Amino acid sequence: MRILHFYKTYWPDTFGGIERSIHAITNGAANYGIKSDVLSLSKNPESGTVEFGGHIAHKSKLDFEFASTGFSREVIEHFRELAAKADIIHYHFPWPMMDIVHLASPPGKPTVVTYHSDIVKQKLLLRLYTPLMHRFLSSVDRIVATSPRYIETSTVLQRYTSKTTTIPLGLDEADYPAATPEEKAKWRSRFPRPFFLFVGVLRYYKGLHILLEAATKIDSDVIIVGNGPMERDLKRQAATLGLRNIHFVGALSDREKIALLEQCSAFVFPSNMRSEAFGLSLVEAAMFGKPMITCEIGTGTSFINLHGKTGLVVKANDVQALADAINRLAHETTESECFGKAARRRFEETFSGMMMSRAYAEMYQDMMSGGKPK
Repeated sequence: MRILHFYKTYWPDTFGGIERSIHAITNGAANYGIKSDVLSLSKNPESGTVEFGGHIAHKSKLDFEFASTGFSREVIEHFRELAAKADIIHYHFPWPMMDIVHLASPPGKPTVVTYHSDIVKQKLLLRLYTPLMHRFLSSVDRIVATSPRYIETSTVLQRYTSKTTTIPLGLDEADYPAATPEEKAKWRSRFPRPFFLFVGVLRYYKGLHILLEAATKIDSDVIIVGNGPMERDLKRQAATLGLRNIHFVGALSDREKIALLEQCSAFVFPSNMRSEAFGLSLVEAAMFGKPMITCEIGTGTSFINLHGKTGLVVKANDVQALADAINRLAHETTESECFGKAARRRFEETFSGMMMSRAYAEMYQDMMSGGKPK
């Protein structure tokens, strides 16, 4: 069996949450004898096809971007060629260009779309895009949501419940290299006090401006790993507030990130908008047995982090509630340790890469045999 994954970006151009999910699915599916290709856009597609982790990453020329959507003229023909060799087409939503390609060149094969997120920010453009979006979603055979919470709260998915199922995103521990003793010692020397950790791209929906406000009311250090479009504004805010307990360390290697994950007291993830549909960084935190603090936004973040079991869930955009949660985990160490152990168990039971890939492999097999969504 051969699967063609189709998404706007992929390694080596970018490797964010959705890209990591695609990589984990393809890697895991290989254990079931399933071969995969990934087609995406690139500003520099000259390198052509690239082998990556046992599958092939194909590139089409990115012509231009508008409202975070990449467009390409040559991708339609490229998609047609690769789809002809595939048994199943696996789309990753949202990406309007993907809808256009699918409708302009119907693959004539079973199709599934992993619905990673509603479109939240571009409200005006969404009105224009909505008819195309529903034509696309109506035409695919199956839809996969990453959490039951998202099906419950997405007005879009509510229209397609008969063909929508849930497969949580998962991670493979084998993809995470162990931090060296030297790397651990380096960060321990730099941050000797107990600290809370955030990892992610510094985007508008991450709620980090709320975290900085909350930092004025806590006595713990907070390390922020990552870079992104909000970095300058956040550093300016931290300077204005005179914060000495917030530390921006930029983007780090996987080993350095793991060193910090292993040593942090807890993981804080204050995303405050539905644009944060899942939060793969939370799965990483759970994998390392860390208690978590998240905000209630009606998405997968509250599916990963269960309030009072694996950590604390607070009201979004509530500075005092976020500060109280941080202080509680900082001082109630016994409770915090219990949360961390429960988070690790939840990872093993629900969010391992093995479980995700097995679920997708079973779905692919069912689709090939003509089965209906369960």
